Amino acid sequence: MDAGEYLESAVRDVLAAPEIRLDDQVGYAALLLAVTGALDEADRLVEQWRARTERPVDALVAAPVRARAWAMLFEARGGRPGWAEGLAPLDLDAEERAHTASLRRPVSDFEGVLPPGPIAQVVEHVAPSRPDRVRAALADGDLTLWASLAGQRPDVAAPAATRALAPALVAGADPLGLREWAPSCAGALVAALHERYPPDLGSWPELIAEIMRLRGLGGAGPLLPPPASEAAIRSAGLRLGVDLPQDFRDFLRTCDGLPGDVVFPRLLGTAELRAENGVVILAEPAVLLLSASHVVEVDPVLGTTVHPSFRAALGRHATLLAQAS
Repeated sequence: MDAGEYLESAVRDVLAAPEIRLDDQVGYAALLLAVTGALDEADRLVEQWRARTERPVDALVAAPVRARAWAMLFEARGGRPGWAEGLAPLDLDAEERAHTASLRRPVSDFEGVLPPGPIAQVVEHVAPSRPDRVRAALADGDLTLWASLAGQRPDVAAPAATRALAPALVAGADPLGLREWAPSCAGALVAALHERYPPDLGSWPELIAEIMRLRGLGGAGPLLPPPASEAAIRSAGLRLGVDLPQDFRDFLRTCDGLPGDVVFPRLLGTAELRAENGVVILAEPAVLLLSASHVVEVDPVLGTTVHPSFRAALGRHATLLAQAS
């Protein structure tokens, strides 16, 4: 499996494909992550999909084999994650028998060649049949052989739905060798979901409260500085010699600065703001700059980003926090 090629195609679908195709891609990706042993990443992807789309989780398991796969994985991991409460429980013994039979079912060389119908059924019935090597490998419990035969888009539901193999997958067998890639895959798809379904961040108090919540600090609470007074905001503008943008003034009216976190700098309050050559330094360290109503974010690793407004910069921070949650 070419992981890079797969992910590029999956991200395109999440960004722009019809919703039924998007759901299929997310459902496949979640099972792919689970088969690599990255159950936490699978859970994160599904939870973000639910939060962004608000669709029922059974949209991800339209195919019966996917529902069976998750049921076997839940048994192997000892319980269901929160997102799976909406899935109907299955009779695992009956599902195991049905799946074992499907793995052992021979295939015809004409299978899938003709359109469904009576003629196709007759041809497939009389045509020579042979074992399906991919499915037979799973029936024999050989994940290594299955992975070598599975092709560019492995049917990841099939091994997960194999009751005898699900515990090994949950334990990290990782037959496709994608475990280290899994966080990047989940992160890219979550980012695409947020781009397609941008969150409504509401008013300034709501945005700040959401940032603090995503940081694991509850709502605004005692960690936030109090709002700046109108006099302090006017004084800062006069001292800096600039006309502070409306959205930045609205931010200061909500809280006079903002604590930093591991990826975002501390935002300065009115008394700490300073200007150099007409550029206002908004943060400590000085990686967030206000210039001509645009906010320039300087990242030594990712480079420089120009945000159209101060609120856009804070909104981007909130989005990144949500993607990582």
